[in-house]
Amino acid sequence: MNIQHNEALRDKLASEYVLGTLIGGARRRLETWMKADAALRRAVAEWQDRLAPMVEFATAVQPPPSVWSSISKRLDLQSPAKRKLAYWLNLREDLSFWRGLGMVSTTAALIFLSVLMMRPTTDIPVTSFVAMLNDDNAQLIAVATGDATKNRMTIKVVQPQVLPADKSLELWAITKEGKVRSVGLMDEQGSYTVTLGDATSPEAAPILAVTLEPKGGSGDPNKATGPILYKGAWVKI
Repeated sequence: MNIQHNEALRDKLASEYVLGTLIGGARRRLETWMKADAALRRAVAEWQDRLAPMVEFATAVQPPPSVWSSISKRLDLQSPAKRKLAYWLNLREDLSFWRGLGMVSTTAALIFLSVLMMRPTTDIPVTSFVAMLNDDNAQLIAVATGDATKNRMTIKVVQPQVLPADKSLELWAITKEGKVRSVGLMDEQGSYTVTLGDATSPEAAPILAVTLEPKGGSGDPNKATGPILYKGAWVKI
């Protein structure tokens, strides 16, 4: 299959890849194509930017009893040779398991509630925007969340970076007019929060980019000097 000049098919495969509905040999073929196709990697990264923030807001759904019955029939779990397997899969029959789980869940809930009570409610961020920062191979490096009510942005690095001693990572906001504004040096690992100005807010600057700069940054808050390593677009929630 030649997808190089079929833009609609490329976009469809990229979306199915990110959703997880592209499986088996088709998924492996797409991953092979991505290694040599930068445009295809960008398409996948764009779908990740669109869909990844939705995961945080997906609610848990309890499957109906008919689902378990169907699985049990298909796997013939009620046959004598498979009753032990059925026991481990159907943990509802193990009351001691649920009692233990209930104790652990209650303890965890109390700890979590205690932490919330110790924190002032004004410090709890309100996520208004999300941006996924990916490299050229569509690999997620960091996640940015923006709090429009307090003009703050939190960066969570999911792939810690190792830099030469004479280099720094600098985070930039790119405005709708194509101008760049420095947001500050990017922590190479962990999580941190920075304050956003009017020119660097998600509404004014919908794109984030990270460049490799000399130690301490470019020296000019309106001009990047190094190559772009990671980038991503803000998605409004």
